[in-house]
Amino acid sequence: MMSEEKKDEAVPASSTQKESDLVASTTSQQTTTTAACWGLADPKLRPFVIISITYLLFTITDGAIRMIVLLHAYNKSFSALEVAVMFTLYELAGVFTNLAAGVMGAKWGIRFCTVLGLSLQILSYGLLFGWQDDWTKHQAIIYVTVAQMFAGVAKDLTKLGGKTVTKLVTPEGKDTKLFHIVSLLTGWKNSLKGVGYFLGSALLEVSYEAALWSMIALVLIALPFAIFGLSKDLGTAKTKNATWREIFVTDNWNLNVLSFARMFLFASRDFWFEVPLPFYLRSPNCNALGPEFTCSPEDLDSCTSGAYCDPEVDYCTNINVGGGCGGPGVQRAVVGAFLGGYIILYGQVQSWTPQLVTGPLQHTPPNKLTEVFWGMINCYPTMIGAIVFYASEVFMTYQIEGMMGWLISIVVTFAIIFAINSSIHSFLVVKYAASDKVAVSVGLYYMANACGRLVGTLGSGFLYTYAGGDFFYAEGYNAGMDSRIGLASCFVAGTICSFLAAIITIWIKDQDSGLKCGPCWTIVPSSSPTEQEDDEFMENEEEKKEERQFAE
Repeated sequence: MMSEEKKDEAVPASSTQKESDLVASTTSQQTTTTAACWGLADPKLRPFVIISITYLLFTITDGAIRMIVLLHAYNKSFSALEVAVMFTLYELAGVFTNLAAGVMGAKWGIRFCTVLGLSLQILSYGLLFGWQDDWTKHQAIIYVTVAQMFAGVAKDLTKLGGKTVTKLVTPEGKDTKLFHIVSLLTGWKNSLKGVGYFLGSALLEVSYEAALWSMIALVLIALPFAIFGLSKDLGTAKTKNATWREIFVTDNWNLNVLSFARMFLFASRDFWFEVPLPFYLRSPNCNALGPEFTCSPEDLDSCTSGAYCDPEVDYCTNINVGGGCGGPGVQRAVVGAFLGGYIILYGQVQSWTPQLVTGPLQHTPPNKLTEVFWGMINCYPTMIGAIVFYASEVFMTYQIEGMMGWLISIVVTFAIIFAINSSIHSFLVVKYAASDKVAVSVGLYYMANACGRLVGTLGSGFLYTYAGGDFFYAEGYNAGMDSRIGLASCFVAGTICSFLAAIITIWIKDQDSGLKCGPCWTIVPSSSPTEQEDDEFMENEEEKKEERQFAE
C-alpha cells in the first residue's frame, strides 16, 4: 500500500516536471523568436536596433522642446527675433558638438556619445523649470538660451550614433541597401519629431510643467537601452584614434562640398519654418484689433482670429505685438499639429523615397546629379510662396479660407520635395564617409547642418521682425508688424538658399552613373560602362576570338 501510494505521488511529480520544462522551453523559444524579429538576436543588427529605439525616443523630446519654448515665449510677448536668439546656442552648440562628437565617437565609441547626449537632454529640460514669470526679457533670454544649449549638444551627440550605425551594419558596396536603411531611419526619426512638436504644444494646454515632465520621462525610458545594450567599442576608429585635424577630412573632396551644400539646404527651410511660420500662425487679424473692437473678458468669443481681450482696456489687442499681425490666429495646439504634420509627412516621404521616387525614376543609388536635379526643384515652393504672400488678393484682403489653402499647399509641397533632397543627402554622406572613420566624417557633415540651421534661425528672426514694418491706427494703437510681409521675406531667403545648395552640389565628383528620369529618358548619359554594356563587350570579344580561331 505504501509503495503504491508513493508511486501514485511520484507520477504527478514527474508529469509536473515535464510540463514545467515544456513551458520553459516554449517561453524560451518565444523570447528567442521575439528577439529575432526585433533583430536583437543578430549581433550585427543589435546595435542598429538599440540605437534606433534610443534615437527615436529622444527625437520626440527634441521636437517637443522647440515648441514648448517657442509657444511659451510667444505668450510672454517675446518677438520672433528674441525667440530666435533663444535658439542661438542650441544651434551653435550643434556646430561645435559635431566637431567634437566626430573625435569623441571615433575615440570612445557611439555608446559614450549617446549616453552623454541623453543625460544632457534631461539637464536641459530640468533647467527649463527655472524660467520665472517675473524675470525681465533679458534675464529670460539669457537663461533659456543657456538651458537650450545643453539640448543642442544632446541632439547632435545622439544624432551621431543614429547616423553612424547605418554605415557600420551595411557591407561595403551595398549602396542601394544602405540608401534604404538610411532613408527608413531618417524618415521615422523625423516623423516622431513631428509627434514631439504636437505633444509639446498640446501639453502646454495642460501646463508648462506637465509638458516638461512628460518629455523627461521619455528620455528616462531611452537611457537604459543605450547604457546596457551597446558595446563601448562600437564606432571607434579601427586603425588609430582620430585627431582634431582629421575631423575636417580635408582629403575627402566630395564630403566637404556636400557639407557646404548641406548648410544652405537646411537654411532654406529654417529661414521660414522654425520661427516665422509658428509666429505667423499665431498672429491675429490686424483689422480686428484696437479700441474700436470692444470686448468683455468674460465672453471668450468677443475677440476673433487670435485676438486677446485685455481686461485693463476692454478692447481686443494683440497678445504679442512683437509677433506681428495678419495671420490666422490659431491656438497653440493647432500650431503644433500644423508643424508636426509637416514633419511627419516629411519623415514618411524620406522613408519611402527609394521605393516611390528615386527607384521608379532610376535615381537609385543617387549621385550628385540626382541631388542637383531635386535641389533645383526645391526652389519652387518657397518662390511661389513669396509671390503669393506679397501679391495675392487672398492675403491682402484677409480671406482666411484661401490663406490657409495656399499655406497648406506650399508647406506640403515643400515638405515632399525637401524630404527627397534630405533623403538623398543622408545617403550621400554615409556613402562618401570612410568606413573606419565614419563618426568623424558624419560629424563634419552635421556640423555644416547645424551651421545652416543657425544661419536660417537667426536670419529668419531678423527678417520676420523688421521686414514688414508696424500697423498703427489713428488712435495711436500699435497692432504689431505685418507678419504677411515678414513671412514672404523669409520665403525669398529660403529660395535663394535652395538655389545655392543646388549650385554648390555641382562641384561634387560623382557623376559617372549619369542621370535618368525613368526608363525612357536619359538626362545625362553615363560615363562609365553599365553591366549590360560590359556583357555585350564580353560577347563581342568571345565572337572575335572564335573568328580568329576559325581563321587559323
